[in-house]
Amino acid sequence: MTKQTIILPGGAGLVGQNLVARLKARGYTDIVVLDKHKANLVVLSHMHPDIHTEYADLAEDGAWTRHFSEARAVVMLQAQIGGNAYSDFERNNLTATQRVLDAIRAGNVEQLVHISSSVVESVADDFYTQTKKAQERMVLESGIACPVLRPTLMFGWFDRKHLGWLSRFMKKMPVFPIPGNGRYLRQPLYVGDFCNIIISCIENRITQGVFNISGHDKVDYIDIIRGIKHVTGASSLILKIPFSLFYGLLWVWGLFDRDPPFTTQQLQALVAKDEFEVIDWPGIFGVRSTAFELALQETFCDPVYSNVVLEF
Repeated sequence: MTKQTIILPGGAGLVGQNLVARLKARGYTDIVVLDKHKANLVVLSHMHPDIHTEYADLAEDGAWTRHFSEARAVVMLQAQIGGNAYSDFERNNLTATQRVLDAIRAGNVEQLVHISSSVVESVADDFYTQTKKAQERMVLESGIACPVLRPTLMFGWFDRKHLGWLSRFMKKMPVFPIPGNGRYLRQPLYVGDFCNIIISCIENRITQGVFNISGHDKVDYIDIIRGIKHVTGASSLILKIPFSLFYGLLWVWGLFDRDPPFTTQQLQALVAKDEFEVIDWPGIFGVRSTAFELALQETFCDPVYSNVVLEF
């Protein structure tokens, strides 16, 4: 199995970079990563020159589809997570998904693993949530049998938008602002555990089921920030500020940054009071759950991967 081709559309992001490292550690040698983020593809190819990386806009037909005739498995990772323009979410979460599904059918690929999101069950109503719900429906209605994995907020090596960005901000700034009281429940999922679940799906040929993959530790947002400060040794002062002021600052930031690391829509999602189902995914997939504190240590203290920073 480790000699067969695995394709990772959108594989230069957080999950893809981690998944490549873990697939290689298990002996996989034929890995194809397709992504349109050139800088992050370069990072991936420098770390893993033995895998095939290719620039590809998956929302457009192109030569990238040739790989699917040789693939045994596809892990669909491409996603627009942040930003202020709906058209970006539509293009990268919907149009690109249809193109990939078409390529899977044309290539008679044996297995698909679809990476959805816990937001499909969220009370939030933003561009990411809307398009991820539509994307999941598209996959389930495609007729292609596959497991659908719905992870909660993920963190780990190569995290450029979530805890990773927060840690870098904390190191640079003397004050770290917290919206309101900071008591917003999170269920952070260590991406290393999630990648092991994906590998389990491939190796055990799981072809059906929708699985809510939530972090087993429930942690308030402010305690996540305190945990990052402790592990990284940052000296930034954690300061609570009124929610309305925090919102206003993000709104102004969004006027000058087309792809800001944190948006007003994401702030509203943070305080939406979601609590996601926790299933026995360690038992289902044979994957251990890493404790949150240990996962923070692995994320920020690894001698090789902790210092690798991806671009937005």
